[in-house]
Amino acid sequence: MRIGEAAAAAGMTTKTLRFYEDSGLLPAAKRSCNGYRDYTEDSVARLEFIRRGRAAGLALTKIREILGLRDAGEAPCAHVQDLLSNQLADLDHQIAELIALRSVVAGLHANAAAGTDASCDPGRMCSYL
Repeated sequence: MRIGEAAAAAGMTTKTLRFYEDSGLLPAAKRSCNGYRDYTEDSVARLEFIRRGRAAGLALTKIREILGLRDAGEAPCAHVQDLLSNQLADLDHQIAELIALRSVVAGLHANAAAGTDASCDPGRMCSYL
């Protein structure tokens, strides 16, 4: 199938597909006699895997590791499980930081909402922060 068909089937743009191919995440497609890239169902499956990995927040370097294991004939599931465990811990940490930040911003906002424009001194930085 041509690049537009493969990209649509994988749920991405042709630009993204080319980027993954140029980055080595997707093996270079064979060219048809007229020079068009010709992608297979295996290519689409690989692209879908890359898209799912990115949707899970995995960096392309981690996805490359997974694909490398598979390409070497190894089952990558244990490695994926470890990566997902680490990703989950990172997300939990980020959520905790965001909750703390939200509390700080909510307090600042409450103080600002209680203030008046008259309390703002043009010669100073804003007292709300």
